[in-house]
Amino acid sequence: MPKAVWNDLVVAESDDTVMVEGNHYFPRSALRTDLIQESATHTVCPWKGTASYYTLTHAGRTSADAVWYYPDPKPEAEMVRDRVAFWKDVTVVD
Repeated sequence: MPKAVWNDLVVAESDDTVMVEGNHYFPRSALRTDLIQESATHTVCPWKGTASYYTLTHAGRTSADAVWYYPDPKPEAEMVRDRVAFWKDVTVVD
């Protein structure tokens, strides 16, 4: 089962991920809400739309903008709605 790991903590785990452009998109419900804080960062993907971010925080450590999601994806990217993906120092293992 795919899981996202940061600093030896499982941040998300689910057997219901969607692969898009080499990234596992986990159901939003699989994300540990006790480890995230909203970020003011936004980026734009030409075909998916505007991405929003979360920062991971735990025990004095942070990973800014390590989690991204598309709150209102474009129609061709509907498969990522209500899902999150990871980068930076988060490792996704199968």
